[in-house]
Amino acid sequence: MKTEFQQGMKDGLPVALGYLAVSFTLGIAARRAGLTGLQAAFASLITNTSAGQFAGFTAMAAGVSLLETAVAQVVVNLRYVLMSVGLTQKVRRDASLLQRLLIAFDVTDELFALGISREGALDPRYYYGMMAVTIPNWALGTFLGTVFGALLPDILLKAVGVALYAMFIAVVVPPAKKSRPVLLVCLSAMGLSLLLHYLPFTKDLSSGLRVAIAALLVAGAAAFVFPLQKEDDHA
Repeated sequence: MKTEFQQGMKDGLPVALGYLAVSFTLGIAARRAGLTGLQAAFASLITNTSAGQFAGFTAMAAGVSLLETAVAQVVVNLRYVLMSVGLTQKVRRDASLLQRLLIAFDVTDELFALGISREGALDPRYYYGMMAVTIPNWALGTFLGTVFGALLPDILLKAVGVALYAMFIAVVVPPAKKSRPVLLVCLSAMGLSLLLHYLPFTKDLSSGLRVAIAALLVAGAAAFVFPLQKEDDHA
């Protein structure tokens, strides 16, 4: 029988392969910003956020001030605050503060989706298993992109960029097929995100902020309409 850590590694492997492909394009952005392969890989080891890193590398390439870069990072990554709040409700009640902080180090869209859809309370060891396979691949892909990205044609790089979206859909679809509330929440979030993209007073907001607004509204409504029963805190 697999341990929680091993199961996390197994479930996180498809995500890790997607990260390896997508972070390749991130490495190209790092190269344009003047970073070496090792510098870019180190950045991906300590900061696993595609949109945030792209924004950071782009700001570096443009010579933007540190303050402006920091503000941009807050806006772009705002949705992770909401995801972290959701995970705190999912993690086992007996998880220590240190265990929770380690999980908070690597909250991404895909790992959040896997963790939150896990049946029962979330064992920190399961999340660590996912981190163990995804973080190295994210850093490795960034390194390879920085070193070899210039050798690949643009059409191939664009194709690689779609991989992460396809993988995220594969993570969300199974629970949506099994649960009508999850399906309604997904459809509502999609519809609201599309609406915010075109509304005059929200279309100029950053994509990260629009996602945060949509997530907050839909999650709040879903918590009221579809309240969860109290889960067992122990696996």
